[in-house]
Amino acid sequence: QVQLVESGGGLVQAGESLRLSCAASGSTFSRYAMGWFRQTPGKERDFVATITGSGGSTVYEDSVKGRFTISRDNAKNTVYLQMNSLKPEDTAVYYCAANRWGTSPSTRAPQYQYWGQGTQVTVSS
Repeated sequence: QVQLVESGGGLVQAGESLRLSCAASGSTFSRYAMGWFRQTPGKERDFVATITGSGGSTVYEDSVKGRFTISRDNAKNTVYLQMNSLKPEDTAVYYCAANRWGTSPSTRAPQYQYWGQGTQVTVSS
């Protein structure tokens, strides 16, 4: 079992930055690949970024490449999402997720077994 708690969301203006954090507890964090997803009302949960358990491999959704960076600190059981040059279309609830197959940087939500409660990110124009 893994428990995940996100933090760091908020209201910012377009062009500004935010860093989301996701603290994990309950199991060996480095065994899990971690992902960030986002969801807006009435839409499916969309992939944003993922990182393998070792941190050696990352994958990004095309619209965030060059603006967002996923990273992890296995000593602190925490994964981060640094979001720069934010746009109004980045507005969503952001969720972190854990996939027990730590070497698999999956972009598909069903392949993640554990989810946080989400944190709201709102970008005003």
